[in-house]
Amino acid sequence: MGYVITVAQQKGGSGKTTLAVNLAVGFAKAGKSVALMDTDPQGSAGRWFMARLEAQGGEPDIDFSTASAWGVTYEVRKLADAHDIVIIDTPPKADSDLRPALRASDLVLVPVATSHLDLWAVEVVLYLAGRERKPAQIVMTRNRPGTRLAAEVAEKARELEAEVAEASLANRVVYAETLGQGRAALEAPKGPAHAEVTALVAEVQAILDQL
Repeated sequence: MGYVITVAQQKGGSGKTTLAVNLAVGFAKAGKSVALMDTDPQGSAGRWFMARLEAQGGEPDIDFSTASAWGVTYEVRKLADAHDIVIIDTPPKADSDLRPALRASDLVLVPVATSHLDLWAVEVVLYLAGRERKPAQIVMTRNRPGTRLAAEVAEKARELEAEVAEASLANRVVYAETLGQGRAALEAPKGPAHAEVTALVAEVQAILDQL
């Protein structure tokens, strides 16, 4: 049975899909069999996958599935039986529709852009994950290392009594560029984003290994 990672954040624009697809490709490049599930009606992860499918001539290295909120449990069970890692990209909201994905997960990742608005939106997701007794990890996305705002948001995140990942994704154009091409940062020319994604994949794997 594979591990299930749910990426959840009630605020839009937090880098949720960016985090999901970069982790999916990162785990695939680390030798894992990976499935990506999109439960967001906006279908951003699905569009990314279709672009990837076309670029790879119909032979993708990552499996893909969609499900409505209440179809998650059944679909995830099938995917987890056949893959090492299943990543669920969820809608930007935190309500009863999110609970099936949280319930099916082994780990919840909560992306937080370098913004107090993003941080304020985290508490409900953490609360719901706690109710389902699922471990949650905050991941700083669109991060601006070295700025006062980044340090302040990171400090406030720790005050929520939630784990904050040491690895983060900086505010780099390469994440947006590759997303639109059905690729991930690890598939762009080597740069700082490679180290960021690789470090995050290793950190998430270490958490999963301890579950």
